[in-house]
Amino acid sequence: MKKLQEYFESTKGLGVLATADSNGKVDAAIYSRPHFLEEGTIAFIMRDRLTHHNLQSNPSATFLFIEETAGYNGKRLFLKKVREENNPELIKKIKRRTFRDDDVALTFLVYFTLEKELPLIGDK
Repeated sequence: MKKLQEYFESTKGLGVLATADSNGKVDAAIYSRPHFLEEGTIAFIMRDRLTHHNLQSNPSATFLFIEETAGYNGKRLFLKKVREENNPELIKKIKRRTFRDDDVALTFLVYFTLEKELPLIGDK
């Protein structure tokens, strides 16, 4: 996991988090790089919107990361939600940027385990 953390800390790019509800209706949204926490989990900060809603009934998600380079380099992370919390102090401590409505928006720190890691293109 440390190698993956170093990759995300040193690589610029675009991330997309894909989820589906209990009926299989899919959603995809732009998300920042994941946060790697001490207990070996990966976390995303999310507002109470469709992605968060989908994770209430279906814990599976996929994070696609497309490197900011020529070609199609990056990672696919297959994730499983293990828990979430509303902890404004921790969220404020780990977040990388701020927005005008941060003080009023309900946010969650959603924790995942990594089930599989693959390159962006291909399966090996």
